[in-house]
Amino acid sequence: MKLKKHYTSREVAGLTGLTARQLQWWDTRRLFRPAVAPHRTEAGGFTERRYTPYDVLELQVLADLRRRGFSIPRLRRLLATLRDVFSVRLYEAIGDDGPMTLFIGGDQLYLRSRDGQFFNLDRPDQPLLMVGEQLPIRPLTVRERKRRPRTVVRKS
Repeated sequence: MKLKKHYTSREVAGLTGLTARQLQWWDTRRLFRPAVAPHRTEAGGFTERRYTPYDVLELQVLADLRRRGFSIPRLRRLLATLRDVFSVRLYEAIGDDGPMTLFIGGDQLYLRSRDGQFFNLDRPDQPLLMVGEQLPIRPLTVRERKRRPRTVVRKS
């Protein structure tokens, strides 16, 4: 993926599998706001929403979680918990480079801090005691949506 300063809704839709309408709905419901909000033009139309590369990473994760069956209220709680309890954005918890690392195990999300503490994000008020080496969790990663080839219907 070539990095740009901003991505349009159409580009984000292609990279995440979300539709432009879903992005609009998520914006109006304040689940996920674009970096550059749409505004009215002199001609009476509106400009397109614009997203940063970090926004695209976060939207790819949110779209993946949504496809796995996570509800919109649960995604909202995830973003709020990361922001309000741990003072990080979602992109900072993806992979091992940030101050926190997100893990998924079935339908549960966990967070590991740099100092090794684990938290269940449904109850982030106290760390978990993790016992054993073979835990059924894996790091949550960004997966770019694989595009399906377009089929062309030809009339004979």
